[in-house]
Amino acid sequence: MTEDFFLIDSSIWIWALHPDGPPAIRQRVHAILSERRGGTTPLVMLELLSGARDKKSYTALLEELSALRQFPISADIWTQSYRQAFGLRRRGVTIPNTDMLIATVAQEHHLILLHADHHFDLIASKTDLKVESWVAAVSAKRKKPPIPASS
Repeated sequence: MTEDFFLIDSSIWIWALHPDGPPAIRQRVHAILSERRGGTTPLVMLELLSGARDKKSYTALLEELSALRQFPISADIWTQSYRQAFGLRRRGVTIPNTDMLIATVAQEHHLILLHADHHFDLIASKTDLKVESWVAAVSAKRKKPPIPASS
């Protein structure tokens, strides 16, 4: 895999699929998908599909995600994620296990992890994980003041 292939994390999908999500994220995901440079892994699919609104949304999302290149979670990836989580914890960095596993999938397949979750930036700061972080864009979106009601 070349470094310009992406594993798209659920933290990006959530914003990309939301009508009020940052347009730049939607555009970035669209560009990656239209160039056939985006993939997923079973754990990301689980995270997204478990949150589907209804059966119709579930079916549509399953179809969209299934069309992407799938990166499996092999026994070697599990083992590597155990080791990395242990090593990071010894250096004072505690990462949710799901994020550790997703990061390890990206590392083992030499993918750039497209995300909006600060945990991945922490992992990248201590390992060879390559990321494209949208944490700042999402943080800015969350901090916008509510629009006052007109009178």
